[in-house]
Amino acid sequence: MRNLLLHPRTALLCRILLGLAFIAAALPKISDPPGFAKAIWAYELFPPWSLSPLALLLPWLELVCGLALCLGFWPRAAALWVAGLLVAFMVALSINLARRHPVDCGCFGATAHHTEAERLEDMRWALARDAGLLLLALQCLWAGRGRPLESGPAHGQQI
Repeated sequence: MRNLLLHPRTALLCRILLGLAFIAAALPKISDPPGFAKAIWAYELFPPWSLSPLALLLPWLELVCGLALCLGFWPRAAALWVAGLLVAFMVALSINLARRHPVDCGCFGATAHHTEAERLEDMRWALARDAGLLLLALQCLWAGRGRPLESGPAHGQQI
């Protein structure tokens, strides 16, 4: 099992899947910063002055990390950033689930309005999805251990 998890093709597949997920999540937010700022505001976790900077910077960070993972540039550093972002997203969702405060996660752009119960269920699914993505990020970090965080394309891997 360990050999399968550390196999270069497994690492490449995990890196590309994780990168594509972050690229797909970033693009709708980049095209609609006010909508993303509204999604962040709904979490009720951030001061008002931070909403615009977060809405402008987070999607670009997601895009850069996603591209770095897909292209193999600084894959461990990108995976570390992505893991940190996923943990932050999971904490924000968990806090709002604990408060029974339904929010649209804002992950892949705007979603259709649902009932409160449906939105809470969507939040649980978003947590599960983020946990799966976190496992991919951890696999990228584990498969790349022994290489410095700022290394270029991974050893022996084609871009």
